Amino acid sequence: MPVAHRKKRNAPPAEKRPRNAKFQADLAPAEERALRALKQELQLRSNTDFLIDAVALFRWAVSERRAGRQIISETKNGERRVLVLPRLERVAPELELPWVEIDWTESQLADLARLASAPEPPPPTPALIRAMQGLPR
Repeated sequence: MPVAHRKKRNAPPAEKRPRNAKFQADLAPAEERALRALKQELQLRSNTDFLIDAVALFRWAVSERRAGRQIISETKNGERRVLVLPRLERVAPELELPWVEIDWTESQLADLARLASAPEPPPPTPALIRAMQGLPR
């Protein structure tokens, strides 16, 4: 008859190692081909290696945009292209718009108040029509 072994009651609990996270992605065929081509070009053996490098690159890009920097590629000729990725722009700091102070006269303020509170907008002036059409003054 086999002998049953019991754990010691006062034994310290075994240390639990954190488990590696599993990651699965549903890719369209074109995206899968692009992923395979990138892995081959970068000589990466596994999706894990690819994902580790991709996360490192994305973390760097997020920190750069969060600091207000642009991410730019530059050719040998000096031609530049700015990376614009909507997800990255979410972390970019708000733009500071230039401040302009206008010294309004009392009559100008009264005219502005009258125009802004009118039930219907006034008809465009000939100068505004020419400006909108791109015609010279």
